[in-house]
Amino acid sequence: MDVNEKYFNNISNRERAIFEGAITMGALFHQFIGTPINIKSAESLEKSIKTAMELQPCINKVEIEINRDILKKIENEYDYISLTGEMLDVKVESNFSDRSAVIRLKYISELKYPLMYVEDVD
Repeated sequence: MDVNEKYFNNISNRERAIFEGAITMGALFHQFIGTPINIKSAESLEKSIKTAMELQPCINKVEIEINRDILKKIENEYDYISLTGEMLDVKVESNFSDRSAVIRLKYISELKYPLMYVEDVD
């Protein structure tokens, strides 16, 4: 069975690239927000998220940066906080056939919101 023909024949290759990137970004956000983190664990969490998200279909590349400035401000008896959307800057590059898309998650200070958006698409 050709999954692409059976389930995705109603959208273009461009739309499929966007879809796959967006699904991956949503999964990242909802799976990892709330993870305990501190300055010492940030790098390993970035690598774990990257590795997990690159397993998703059509995902070519994941870049992730956790804002260390926020983590450096931690001063509590437990020495950790929970990961939030405000801490993340993520790019997911997805490819399907001849098309690619870059989906971005970035905290936009003017919006006071971690926004997911299509940064680039061909």
